[in-house]
Order: sequence, then structure tokens, then C-alpha cells
Amino acid sequence: MATFAKPENALKRAEELINVGQKQAALQALHDLITSKRYRAWQKTLEKIMFKYVELCVDMRKGRFAKDGLIQYRIVCQQVNVNSLEEVIKHFMHLSTEKAEQARSQAQALEEALDVDDLEADKRPEDLMLSYVSGEKGKDRSDRELVTPWFKFLWETYRTVLEILRNNSKLEALYAMTAHRAFQFCKQYKRTTEFRRLCEIIRNHLANLNKYRDQRDRPDLSSPESLQLYLDTRFEQLKIATEVRLWQEAFRSVEDIHGLMCMVKKTPKPSLMVIYYAKLTEIFWVSDSHLYHAYAWYKLFTLQKNYNKNLTQKDLQLIASSVVLAALSVTPYDHMHGASHLELENEKERNLRMASLIGFNLDPKRESREVLSRASLLPELVSKGVMTCVTQEVKDLYHLLEHEFLPLDLASKVQPLLSKISKLGGKLASASFVSEIQLSQYIPALEKLATLRLLQQVSQVYQTMKIEVLSRMIPFFDFSIVEKISVDAVKYNFITMKVDHKKGAIVFGNLDLESDRLRDSLTVLAESLNKARTLIYPPVKKASRLGETLPALAEIVDKEHKRLLARKSIIEKRKEEHERQMLEMEREEESKRLKIQKITEEAEQKRLATEYSRREEQRIRREIEERELEEAQALLQEAEKRSKKKGKKPVIEGEKVTKQTLIELALSEQLRERQEMEKKLQKLAKTMDYMERAKREEEAPLIEAAYQKRLVEEEILHEHEQQQEIELSRQRYSGDLQEKNRLAHMLEQKNIFQEKIVSRREAEFNKLKMEREERIRHLLQARKLERETKRKLILHLKSEEERLKRLEEEEAARKHEELERRKKEEAERLAKLNEIAEKQRKREKELEEKERLMRESQLGRSAEPPTKSVEPPSGGRQPEPVAVAAAAAAAPPSSGKYVPRFRRDRQEGSGGAPPPEPDRWSRQDDRPPQSSDRWRSDDRREDRRPLFGSGSSRSSTWSSSRLPRGGTEQ
Repeated sequence: MATFAKPENALKRAEELINVGQKQAALQALHDLITSKRYRAWQKTLEKIMFKYVELCVDMRKGRFAKDGLIQYRIVCQQVNVNSLEEVIKHFMHLSTEKAEQARSQAQALEEALDVDDLEADKRPEDLMLSYVSGEKGKDRSDRELVTPWFKFLWETYRTVLEILRNNSKLEALYAMTAHRAFQFCKQYKRTTEFRRLCEIIRNHLANLNKYRDQRDRPDLSSPESLQLYLDTRFEQLKIATEVRLWQEAFRSVEDIHGLMCMVKKTPKPSLMVIYYAKLTEIFWVSDSHLYHAYAWYKLFTLQKNYNKNLTQKDLQLIASSVVLAALSVTPYDHMHGASHLELENEKERNLRMASLIGFNLDPKRESREVLSRASLLPELVSKGVMTCVTQEVKDLYHLLEHEFLPLDLASKVQPLLSKISKLGGKLASASFVSEIQLSQYIPALEKLATLRLLQQVSQVYQTMKIEVLSRMIPFFDFSIVEKISVDAVKYNFITMKVDHKKGAIVFGNLDLESDRLRDSLTVLAESLNKARTLIYPPVKKASRLGETLPALAEIVDKEHKRLLARKSIIEKRKEEHERQMLEMEREEESKRLKIQKITEEAEQKRLATEYSRREEQRIRREIEERELEEAQALLQEAEKRSKKKGKKPVIEGEKVTKQTLIELALSEQLRERQEMEKKLQKLAKTMDYMERAKREEEAPLIEAAYQKRLVEEEILHEHEQQQEIELSRQRYSGDLQEKNRLAHMLEQKNIFQEKIVSRREAEFNKLKMEREERIRHLLQARKLERETKRKLILHLKSEEERLKRLEEEEAARKHEELERRKKEEAERLAKLNEIAEKQRKREKELEEKERLMRESQLGRSAEPPTKSVEPPSGGRQPEPVAVAAAAAAAPPSSGKYVPRFRRDRQEGSGGAPPPEPDRWSRQDDRPPQSSDRWRSDDRREDRRPLFGSGSSRSSTWSSSRLPRGGTEQ
């Protein structure tokens, strides 16, 4: 590796090597100099070296050397002089293009020479075998060897330059210019493969720009200038893709533009959006996406109408006609009929994606097919006024296909309209985004739509039809094409028909007795009746067998569902918290990085500014010294010249003169000359003063004489003009007097005519005045009558409201009184029941007391000897009959065991069995029953229920089991 003291030496060495034919050595010498770390400060000599370096790289087709050198030169001049790098790169691309053009001009057959699919691919094996086997190379192979390498080198040049300039804010303009030139290269030579790779390279550069945000000198897409450059590059890419017919790459370019707009959240200028939608119309039409094609035309029409001030009426009519015809070209049935759930989801995502590209914001939760559809687009076109701008033929065609019902004459009326529409179109005068609009491209789709409409209308009228008749009704296609169209329509449930080739007939609808409309009506009626029957007789819900087997399954499922929902919410909260923490960390890291980058940049700028200021100070100091020395030498030479002219010798010789001495000598000489010049000027001013004073003294009498002469001449002129004016006034007066005499005899007729006109107009005015007063009077009467009617109506409504209010108040009062009365009766009834219950309790208490006394008396009597007579208790009454009667009345028939009343009540309360049937020992008692709910309102009746008719099942069973043996019921 050779080392040079100065860059100029390397340049001279390279030129010497080139002159002796050693270009490789010269290139290596310059490459060593450029990649050396010794020369990292930019200077003008390095730019000259780079020019020579790229020339050698182009001559020798050394793309790798060129790339290394340009990368090193970018590092050198990126912070100091970017324009130098731009000039070098432009020179590099110019030389590469020039060499490729020279090779192209030398080739005889360009198409054969450029018939290579991939410029980066090596030679094919068959080419190598042919080159070795054949002794002479053919002309095609020679052309291929001459032209293809230069085009391959030119392509590598564009790739190298784009790679060097990528993602640098200071080189954005040069990057955009290089991309545009690369696009033009692909377009000019029809390099489709290279165009795809170029688009992918630019796409990766943008992805890396978003990925590595901490890169130095990173472009800021929020800046309007940077954003405009990136958008211009993408739009140029879109234009070239459509021109070379690469529709898939064009659609990817549209997605790139949309992604860039979403990234910066800004909408480009309307002129760029017009190009965007114009290219979208072409892409969607080629891809047979007629619905999206129509929506793109609609957006294009809206932009042109709102923002293009130079749009003529003819151009607007053509664009509006294209919008309507594009909407009509969409097939009137849904292609997703009968599709699976996965296909529907994919179609929904596709619709959302396409709607976003076109510029329609849809709700993801809604069905996008309901929004982006033919049925929603056509009414929107009518409501937005697009139909008012179209031609009359398009308007008539729209009404025929969408609103008319002409099953027999539809095709015959549509065909002349289509022939007229096919002739419409041409170049647009004010819309440069679309070079030409031809409405004839929609004719096949419109003929297919007319065929579908005719089949649909015929199927509603006819049940069967011959194939020959239908073929005559559809003049657009043969019956085989009509059959294909009908197959798609039947597949997507647009019409229902069958073709019977054996009978030569077509059967519309199902082969039932009723038609489609009648069948639909009966179906609707059956569904309505079924709903009514369900409302009248609701079905009985049967318990689920699964619920019987697993009664807690629903509760378990509910708990599990709630647990999963809670877990999902917790996971989402944790995700949100984690994302928030990550965002905060990213923000902190970004802020730290920005601070460090800012500090580094400030330090670098300070260092560069200090270095630059130091160099500037040295340069200025050096220039000042050189200038002072030159001025001193000039002053010395002038002093010598003056001294020679005056015959004087110079005071000091030049060899012994210093800088300070020369300056002092020059200053003293200048001071002396200035003083002499001032004295001369004072003398000259005094002389001029004397001359001016003498001149004014001599010219004063001459000025006075000229003034008097001018006064006399102006007086004579004034008198002459006054006489002329008097003469003209007399002539005008005499002429006016003659005109008056000539018109005097017409004065009477004029007065008569004036009176007639005035009287007639006065009569008309009076008549109109009377009519107006009459009309006002009728209007006042009508308004008075209307006010009276309205007042009566208001009065009637008020009285009716008062009456209704009064009735409501009376009804409320009546209901309140009824409620109070019922409450009072209920209270009285409860008091009476309580009184009866209290009497019953007292009676039962007396009976229990009597029973106790009777039991005690029986126990005392059994203790006495049998011979002893029983004396009655004090009171003179016999207790036995009363006790027996009470026992017979209080107890059910049994085998002789006595059960007290309070124990029977307890058994009734603890038991729950239904009351047994009364047996023959049951007796009827006039006493009321025990429970309060057995009382009736008419408690004075003679016949009452048995007192002990509702005994427990246990006591009844026990009583019946204690009957005497062999006894039966009587």
C-alpha cells in the first residue's frame, strides 16, 4: 500500500499509471488513498480524486470498488460539504448511463440483445456449451456480450447509489432523484424484474427507517419536505408500475403510499390524491374488482369536482358518466352466497382493507358487505348529485336497468343506448391524471347486466319459454354465453331457472303449482299464523334431561364463565400495564437517547465551529498581512513615481524599508497631498463665487424685459379667445330659439296626450287600490274567522280537560271512600271475630274447669267404699250428666278413653293429614268452629259445620282402631 504526503501526489501518480496503460494500478492507488484514515478532512483535491476514481471504476466496470470509495467519501464530506458528494454521484451515474447508451447504439438488434430475464443471473449452461462447441460466435451472442454487461453495471450503479444514500436526512433529495432515474431506466428498457427488485429495495429502506429510530441523521417524516420527497418517489413508482403493466407491483405501491399516509397521519395534496385514485381505477379494473373500481371512480369524481377549478363541463360529464357506468358494471348479486364462515371472515378482512385503501372508514363490528356494495353505491350517487352531471344516454340506461320493468323490450331498448355510449369518450383537457377516457370498456359488463336483468324480469312473468325465443330477445350474446351467465346467476341465488335442451325450453322458478311470489306470500302468512298461535298457546317448557341428571351444571358453567371472564380481564389489565410500562421505558430510552444524541451533536458542532473559526481567523490574519504588504509596496512605488516626476529622490531605499516605515512614509505623503488639494479647492471655490455673482448682476434687467413682453402677448390672446366664445354663444342661442318655434304648435297635442295617459293610469291605480283593499278585507275576515274558530276550539278543549279532570278526581275520591269503607268493614269483622274467639276461649275454659271438677269428683268417689252413697256437691246440681254431656260433645267417638280439647288442638296443629269423614258417633254442635278462617260473614245461620270434623289422621286412626270387637258402623 503506497503512502503519499499529499493527495495531489496520488492523483498525479494515478494519471501517470493511466498514461502507461496500468489502469488497475491507478485504481488501486486511488482506492488506498480514499480508504486511508489519514485523509478524513475534506478538501477540494479529494473531489478531483473522486471524479478520477469513478471514471476508472466505470471504464473497468468495478462496481465493488466504486461502492467502497463512495461510502468512504460520504463519511468524509457528510458533515462538511454534502454538495460535493452529490456532484460525484451525479457524475458517476452520468458516466454509467453514457457507457450503456454507447453500447446500446453499437448493438444492431436491441430486442435480442436485451432478451434477458434477470440481469443478476449468471450465464446459462447451454450458452456456455454453445460458446465452447461452436467455433464462431453468432451475432446475437456478440451483441449479448456487448450490451448486457453495461446494462448490468448500470443497474448495479443505481443499487449502489441508493444503498449509500438511504435514510439520511442530508441526502434525501439526491436519494429521490436517483430513485426516479432508476424508475426511468426500468421503464425505458422494459426491465420488469429489476423494477420489482427496485421497489423491494425502497420498501426495505423505509422499513429500516421505522425499525432503527436511533440512527444518526435519520430523516424526519413529520417534516413536510421529507414527506413530499417520499410521496413523490412512491407516486413515481406507481406511475411506472402501471405503465409497464405490472399490476401486482402497482397494487403494492398503492399499499406503500397508504401505509406512508397512515404512518405520518397526513393527507397529501389533492393533486397527488387524484393520481392515487386514477391509478386505483386502472388496477381494480384489470383485477375485475368492479365494485372497488366504481368506488375509486367516485372518490376521483369528488376530488375533481371540489379541487379542480379548471375542469370543464365536458370533462366533468365524462368523469360522472364513468362513475355511473362503473357502478352499473358491478354484478347485482353477492358472490359470497353460500360461502363458509372462514371465507366470509376473509372477505370481511379484504373489504376492510380495500375500504381503507379507497378512503372509506368502516366499523369493523358491522358487516362491511352492507357498506361497500352496489346497492349502497347507486343511491349514494343519486343523492350526491352525480346523476345530474352524466350524459342523457347514461341516465336513460340507468333508469332502464334499475327502475323499468320491460321483460320483452329491455334488450331492444338498451342496445341503441350502448352503441351511443361506446362512441363517447376522448382525451380530457383539464385532467392530466387520466390521458383518455373511453366508455366503450364498460360495454361488455353492461351487456351482461342487461342479460341478467332480462332473465330476472322474464322469470317473474313466465314459467317456461323456448330457447329460440330467449335467444331472439337477447341480441348481445349467443345462447351458450347466456347459459354461462345464467349458471353464475343461479349459483349465487340471483334467479331460479333450468335449461332443458331435450325439449328446447327454459323453466323458470321451481316446478310447483304456485309462482314464486305466491309461495313467498303463503310462507309469510304461515309464519305470521305460527307466531300468533305461539302467543295464544305458549309451549310448555320441558325440563332438560341434562338438567335432571346434572342439576348443578348450569351453575358450574356460569361460575366457570365468570371465572374465565375475570381471568381474561386480569390478563388484559396485565397486558395493558405491561404495554404501558414498555411504552414508558421506550419513551425514557428515547428521551435519553435523544439527550445523548443532542449533547453529542452539540459537542460536535461546537468542535467543528471552533475548528472552523480558528481556521477562518488564521486565514483572515494571513490575508490581512498579505494585503497590508501589497498596499505598502504599492504606496512605495507611487512614492517613487511622484518623486521621479518632481525630480526628487526617494528618502529611503527599498531594500532597507520595513513594513512600518513604508506605512508611515505613505501616510505622511498622503497627508501632504491632501493639504495641497484642499488649498487648490478653496481657491477654485472663491473664483466660482465671483463668477456667479457677476453673471446674476448682468442677467437681472434682461429677465424683467422678457417678463413685460410676455404680459402683453397673453393679454392680446385672452381678448381674442373671449370674442370667439361670445360668437359661439350667439349662434347656439339663435339655433335653440328656432327649435322652440318649430315645436311650439305641438304643445297642445302633447298636453292632451299627457292628460290621457295620466287619467288612464290613475283609473288603473284606483282599480288596483280597490282590489287590494277588497283582498285585504277578505283576508282580515278570514283571519278573524280563523281566530274565532281557534279560540272556540281552545275553549272547548279546556272545558273538556276540566271535565275529564273533574271526573278523574271524583273517581279517585270514590275509590278512596270505597277503600276506607272496606278498611272499616274489615276492622269491624276482625273485631267481631276477636269477640267470638274470646267468648269461645271463655267457654272452653269453663268446660275444662268443669271437666277437672268432674274428674276430681270421680277420683274421690272411687276411693270411698261401694256401700257409701254419693252426695251431690254443694249447689244442688248433679255434675255427672253435665260432665258426660261435655265429654260426649268435646271428644270424637272412641273406645272409652278421654282426650282433652287442648291436646286435640295440638295434634291438629302438628299433623297435616286431611280430615277424615265423620262417623256415626260424630255429633252436630251449635258452637262455632275453632279456626278463624272457617267463619262466614253470615254467622247467624242455624246450620253450622261440625265442631270436630277436621281431626288429625292419627287420632282418627287410633279412634277407629279402638272400636269394640265385632262392632260395625250404624
